[in-house]
Amino acid sequence: MGFLTTHVLDTMNGCPAAGMRVALYRLEGDAAQLLREFTLDDDGRAGGPLLEGAALEAGRYRLAFEVGDYFRARGAALPEPVFLDRVPLDFGIADATSHYHVPLLASPWSYSTYRGS
Repeated sequence: MGFLTTHVLDTMNGCPAAGMRVALYRLEGDAAQLLREFTLDDDGRAGGPLLEGAALEAGRYRLAFEVGDYFRARGAALPEPVFLDRVPLDFGIADATSHYHVPLLASPWSYSTYRGS
């Protein structure tokens, strides 16, 4: 049974990004269908799989991370407009029976991602 997970690490403060808001979309051509919105827990995670079993289908997806709001709430001195506001990560799921982990490492000035385990 495949499943999709994510987590975010705050590289500015060296901690999980607890309280960051995230949205998950399924992409169909130019259309993005919102599947769910959630807030990361104290460990910077969604608290369980975002999709699993029959709900996880091969295709294109987007995770959109509200980085600007998160760092503003943490009291970071940010310019207006912020350099990074909403970080969208578009990715593909080729094998719906596999585990796809999509982490984000973020600061107000940079981010990186990879396919985790």
